[in-house]
Formats: sequence, structure tokens, C-alpha cells
Amino acid sequence: MTADDAISPPLAFSGQRLDWRDLPRHVRSRIAELAGAPVSAEIGATTGFSPGFAAVLEFSDGGQAFVKAVSTEQNPDSPDLSRREIHVARALPAAVPAPRMLWSDDDGEWVIVAFEVAHGRAPAQPWRVEDLAQVLDALTALAQVELPFPCLLPRYEAEMATAFTGWRTLLRDPELARIAAVDAGELGSWTAAHIDELAAWEQDGLRALSGNALVHGDLRADNVILDGPRTWFIDWPHAAQGAPWIDLAFMLPSVAMQGGGDPQQIFWSHPSSAGVSPAALRAALAGLAGYLAAGSFAPAPLGIPNLRAFQRAQAVAALVWLRDLS
Repeated sequence: MTADDAISPPLAFSGQRLDWRDLPRHVRSRIAELAGAPVSAEIGATTGFSPGFAAVLEFSDGGQAFVKAVSTEQNPDSPDLSRREIHVARALPAAVPAPRMLWSDDDGEWVIVAFEVAHGRAPAQPWRVEDLAQVLDALTALAQVELPFPCLLPRYEAEMATAFTGWRTLLRDPELARIAAVDAGELGSWTAAHIDELAAWEQDGLRALSGNALVHGDLRADNVILDGPRTWFIDWPHAAQGAPWIDLAFMLPSVAMQGGGDPQQIFWSHPSSAGVSPAALRAALAGLAGYLAAGSFAPAPLGIPNLRAFQRAQAVAALVWLRDLS
């Protein structure tokens, strides 16, 4: 990646969040009931894309929990994502560095889930060398977590089957194909000249995702908390079984976008890349880049106004890596 490929990510990447006082009275009462004590203080979350309520709550008995609550009024898809996160939390092995779920509730309208509080901070932006090294070490350990048999998590290739169609979607729509360059400079020219190849590569991408390792499926800086030497990975609704190198590969475009260095060098120097063929990496990256590029032209989802700009910046970073790889 050269200076000409510098990417300016969106300054903020959070959904439109509710405060404690914005929650309906019956939701607040239910949270206090589930916690076993009234709420005494709220510390709102400042990162992440999920709309709705997300905050560390302190209770009058001295306890605390990270609580999320959402309904279709904030976003039509978010309650189902929360339901998936509850399912995943029950299926994750104890060795996974994820906060433990404390309790949950679903009345058909509002989905509420509480986790242990992961104390610490998000990685500094732009990425610092020491922060990135700590997260990369944690990714090595995550890829080696043994999943139970039978495993309740879905196959990642099945989960991404509809997502890995971005370039073919763009090819079928002349207007989208025209703007799919994503970038007005040399990268855009490369993308336009190679869109047929990108569409062919993405068709092989699903095979590349296959495996039996635990996959988080959505790792970025906003889903990482650094607590001294300990690394927490949070927000697990997309967890699945897949290739042990996928989390690393799919995180690196956002790392590059946020000043963390060359994804090509980082990937091939990481233990998780052992045995990965360049063709498999190219196919997976093409699928990811197509998903991000095509998605970035869709209307913004309700409650997440800056998601498309963030997807577009990630698509550019993924395409820079693909260009250098191919």
C-alpha cells in the first residue's frame, strides 16, 4: 500500500443510540427486575454500529452489567441480531475471550441481553504497533479454540452465501457497475478493468471460508477491548464455524483503513496464514470486497446513518490489498 492509497475512514462509526431515559418504562422495569436491583448509573457505549440502547449499568446493590436493548423501531433487523447473539453466547466455549452473558429477555418486541463488563479501552486509532501486536496474538489463540461436538454454530460459508454476490450484482446493473469503481483514481480504473475477474473470484470465495475453527465474523477495532495484557472480543452475532485464518484476513482491511499497516505483510507473517494458498485468500477477499462495495451503494439502514461510508472505506482497503495480491 502506498501513500497514494491512503484511506480516510469515517470519523465516527456508531449507530444512533438510546439513553436510559429513552427506554420505555416497562423495559427499564424489566432490566431492574432481571438484574435484581434498581439502576443507579449509566455509562453509554460510544462505538459500534448497533442502534438501540447499549451501556454499562451500575445497580444499587453494587453490581454492574453491559446491557443492550433494541426493538424494530430502532432498526428492523437488530432484534434478530440480538437473538442470534444470545444463541451464540450460549454456544461459545469457556476458553473464548468474550464477556459471559448474564441474562436475557425477549418479549417479542424488545430484546434485552446483559453481559459481564469487559473493562479496558478500544485500540487506539490510528492503530499503535503495540495494540495491533496484542490483538494479533489474541487472534492466534482464538483460531485454536476447540469447538464442542456437536457444534451449535452455523457454517460460515452458508452464512455468507448471499453476501458473496456483490460483483455479480454490480455486473448485472449497468448503473451500479459504472459507479462500482469505488474510487476515482487508479484503484477505480483497476477495479473497473478487473470486475469480471472479481466476479469469478468471489464465486470461489465460499469454498475458502470452509473449516472447523471458531470464526467471530465481524472483527474490527470497535469489537475489541484491551484490558491491560488481556484482549476481549465482543459482539458475536455473526459467529460461525469456518477457516481459522478468516478473522485475520477480514479484519485487516479495517486495520489498513485505520492506519495499522500493510495487510499483505501482516497476514503472511501471522501464524494463522500457515498453509493458506494465495488463491484461497484472493477468493475470500474478492467476496468480502464485493459485499462491501455493493453494500456501500445501498440506502443507509434505519438508525445506522454512517454504515455505508464505513463499508465503502473498507471496500477500498480490501481492493488495494486485492490489487497488490493479484
